[in-house]
Amino acid sequence: MTMNERVKQLLVLGREHYEKREFDRAEQMLRLVLEEEDRCADVHDMLGIIAHSHGDFRVAESHFERALEINPAYTEAALNLAVTYNDRGKYDKAREIYTRIKKGPADAAFGLDPFVRGKIANMHADLGKAYHDAGLIHEAIAEYERATLLCPEFADLHVRLGVLLREVNDLSNARVHYEAALKAKPAYVPARVQLGVTLLALGDAVAAEEQWKQVIKVEPDNSQAKMYLRMLDRNRSDKPPTV
Repeated sequence: MTMNERVKQLLVLGREHYEKREFDRAEQMLRLVLEEEDRCADVHDMLGIIAHSHGDFRVAESHFERALEINPAYTEAALNLAVTYNDRGKYDKAREIYTRIKKGPADAAFGLDPFVRGKIANMHADLGKAYHDAGLIHEAIAEYERATLLCPEFADLHVRLGVLLREVNDLSNARVHYEAALKAKPAYVPARVQLGVTLLALGDAVAAEEQWKQVIKVEPDNSQAKMYLRMLDRNRSDKPPTV
């Protein structure tokens, strides 16, 4: 692809404004570039991001799709398109795109840039929530499992997966994910509260009590942990004395 000097200058200026988040000025310059040259994938990607920031997902989708027509290996545009498909409720298309990303040149997911991994993991989580809202809990669990595999350091995703696993009575795996959340973030109170609930359901009231006491150490006013501890005390006092 060759560009005349005027188009090159417009592209340089457009990119400078874009990098400074001056999207209105960037859009003006980049649209002028497209009038002269439509085969510049990063111009479409930038215009797609600008449109997405304005909430115009339809236009964003069009630009990202065009960027991938020009350069099918453009990972950033593919990721942006998957996010946009997700925003538009096109969940199957979103899954196709980020499945393709994970099978791309980077191959192993952990070879991806951490920021990219995080975005993909959150997309899996968003899709999982959509499945859960639709009553498809096993599909939701599968998406959250993919999310935690990509980003095992995201404690909140482990907790959300644990809650879903408890819904299907898979208490052992729920426990595994609450413990993984605490390994990633030891002071993460929601994980410790939920781990206590799961331990109690597994029949280990002593271990559950210890988790809730740990919560109180981190958050002395945590009403949920206090309520559960009071419940344990009340149950103890209701038991008849042993002979």
